[in-house]
Amino acid sequence: MNLEQKCLDELGTISRGKSKHRPRNDPSLFDGKYPFIQTADVKNANFYITEYSQTYNEKGLAQSKLWKKGTLCITIAANIADTGILGIDACFPDSIMGFVPYEDKSDVRYVKYCFDILQKQCQQISQGATQDNLSWEKLSTIKFPVPPIDAQKQIADILSAYDDLIENNQKQIKLLEEAAQRLYKEWFVDLRFPGHENTPITDGIPQGWKEGTIQDIVVYHDKKRKPLSGMQRAEMQGKYRYYGAASILDYVNNYLFDGTYLLLGEDGTVITQDGYPILQYVTGKFWANNHAHVLTGKPDYPTEYLYMMFKATKVKDIVTGVAQPKISQARLSNKKTIIPNKEIVRDFCSIVSPMFKQILSLEDQIELSKEARDRLLPKLMSGELEV
Repeated sequence: MNLEQKCLDELGTISRGKSKHRPRNDPSLFDGKYPFIQTADVKNANFYITEYSQTYNEKGLAQSKLWKKGTLCITIAANIADTGILGIDACFPDSIMGFVPYEDKSDVRYVKYCFDILQKQCQQISQGATQDNLSWEKLSTIKFPVPPIDAQKQIADILSAYDDLIENNQKQIKLLEEAAQRLYKEWFVDLRFPGHENTPITDGIPQGWKEGTIQDIVVYHDKKRKPLSGMQRAEMQGKYRYYGAASILDYVNNYLFDGTYLLLGEDGTVITQDGYPILQYVTGKFWANNHAHVLTGKPDYPTEYLYMMFKATKVKDIVTGVAQPKISQARLSNKKTIIPNKEIVRDFCSIVSPMFKQILSLEDQIELSKEARDRLLPKLMSGELEV
């Protein structure tokens, strides 16, 4: 296969996004009908970008630009060289570059896969004294291996089949999570649980339920966390999943988690924009450092119930610190909550536990698809495998 080395501007047009207004977070720019994509949205997207946390109104659009569906977004600040293809028309700021391919010279999917391979190189050349930034001057020095357009499309077709499977599994996960959330809301927020018609309710608390605190239903495993150095993480990376820490053999017996746990942010980014806690439902073997609380439920209050409860509980009132937000164990433990009777919780978990198992199975399929795609990616892009 003929693999010419070309710069990005030989394959299409590229320019930075626009966000002219200052301050950029002026509320008068937002809450309209135009999607506003940010670097985190690009990072969180698997392949196509369709989800976003903010929108511009007409004023916001006037000081920005609406990019067409099919544009490749390339982050040049914060998260360096993350990429995603717009699945919708959207605006984005100047921390993101937009690439539009020349139809006869490049396939946008192929260029995105090039970035997947070259991301580490992009990150290396973007390192600065104060803040990493991938300027056009730096990006223009990178050469891309470019076969003829027909071969690009064939390579992209092969690789995108894996990404399509990943995206479909992610959609199924989202539907299962939404179904579990709706059921939790119906039973424990709207109080339309089985038998509610015949259950007296006093001051918003059904008979048999009680008012308590988080510490009444959770068990903390924070003492088992183990912060590790970057060298230690690199040494054993890939042996076990890790959340801010990796495994090393000397610590396996004392610091390796094995089972089903709920991770809840302790410091850093601890809540969503709406005030709900940052959560991770984890099963299997993993490591954790001291930036997340590691929880399980007490008897009769399984971890699946805890997960759904926290997903529906705002915790902004217990966050301390401005420069470094934090949810301390003490403040979390003392937060008030309504504790249902164990029979209702048992019946709820009998319905949602199979959903969680299906979600975990889909997540395993996603990881296998990613591994297969990533093994194939360099071989196709280098010409080692012919198409």
